[in-house]
Amino acid sequence: MPDGQSPRLSRPFVRIEALKRHFDVSAPWLVRKLEGRPRQIVQAVDGVDIEIARGETFSLVGESGCGKSTLGRAVLQLRPPTGGKVTFDGTELTTLDREAMRRMRRRLQLIFQDPIASLNPRRCIGDIIAEPLIIAGVTDKTERDRKVREVMIAVGLDPDNAIGRLPHEFSGGQCQRISIARALILEPEFVVCDEPVSALDVSIRAQILNLLEEMKRRYGLTLLFIAHDLAVVKAVSDRIAVMYLGKLCELSPTEQLFKQPAHPYTALLLEAIPVPDPTVKPATNLVVGEPPSPLDPPSGCRFRTRCPRADARCAAEVPALREVAPGQFAACHHPLTA
Repeated sequence: MPDGQSPRLSRPFVRIEALKRHFDVSAPWLVRKLEGRPRQIVQAVDGVDIEIARGETFSLVGESGCGKSTLGRAVLQLRPPTGGKVTFDGTELTTLDREAMRRMRRRLQLIFQDPIASLNPRRCIGDIIAEPLIIAGVTDKTERDRKVREVMIAVGLDPDNAIGRLPHEFSGGQCQRISIARALILEPEFVVCDEPVSALDVSIRAQILNLLEEMKRRYGLTLLFIAHDLAVVKAVSDRIAVMYLGKLCELSPTEQLFKQPAHPYTALLLEAIPVPDPTVKPATNLVVGEPPSPLDPPSGCRFRTRCPRADARCAAEVPALREVAPGQFAACHHPLTA
C-alpha cells in the first residue's frame, strides 16, 4: 500500500495488491458524440490491498453496492481486474492464461449468495455436485459417485434421499448445503463465501455458519467471507475489513473492531446492529443519506459527505490506510482511536 504502514503478513496465502475493477457504463460512442456526453466509469473496486493468512477467516463487510462481491469475483478472476495483482500461494493469478487458471480453480471456489438461483433447476442434486469433478477431468464415475456421497454426508445431507431429487424440492437452507457441497467437492484450499446466509431465514443462518466453521476445520480451508451485516461475521471472523464505495476504510482483528472501532463509518455500522432487548432504546446516531454514486465519488475521503467528523481536510486529501492501534488500521484523518 502507498503509505507503507499497512498490514503485512510474513507469508500471506492470498495477497491482493492495488486491486481495481472498473465498469464502463457509457452510452454508445455515436450517442456520446452527438449529445456531447462524457464517458462514465463505475469505480466498483478502487485500489484495495488485503493479505490473508492460510487458515484464516477474513471478512469483508459494508453496505450493499460498496464493491464487496465484485472484489470477491475479481480475486477469483471470474471478473478480471482492471488493475492490480492477486497472488495465491505464490502464484500471480492475474498473469495466468485460461488453461492454467482452469487448473488452478480446483484450489479456489465460490459459494453464491442465492443458493436456489445458483442451482440448475433441471438437474438432479447428484449431477450438480458432481459437475466440478467432470470439469476437472475425473472420468471414473464410481470415483465421482463416491466423492459426491462423501461430501453430501459431510454437509448434513442424506445421499440416499437427496441425490436424485431436483433443487425445487429443497428448502433454502438445504439448497445452501448443496451449494457448499458443490464448492467442496474438489477439496479446495481457498473459498470465497459471497453473503452465504443473507438469503436465508434467521433461524437457518446459525446452522449454515456453524456448518462453514465445521467444513473449515475438516478441510483446512481459508475463507474470504463477504457480508453486509457485522453481526453475522462477528462469530466466524479472525479479522474484518470494512469497505465503503470501492475502498477499505478499516481493517482490524474482530475483537478489537467490536470493542473500539477506529473509523466513524464502522462505529455507525455497529450502532445499527439491532439489540434483541425491548428495554434498550434503538440507536439514534445512525449513518444518514444514501452513498454517493460510484460514477462520481466525492473528492478526498469518500465517506465525508455522510461523516459527522468531516472537515476541509477530508475533502482535500485522500486518507491513507494507517495503523492507529496495534493491528488496527483505518483510512481516516480523524480516527476514533488515537
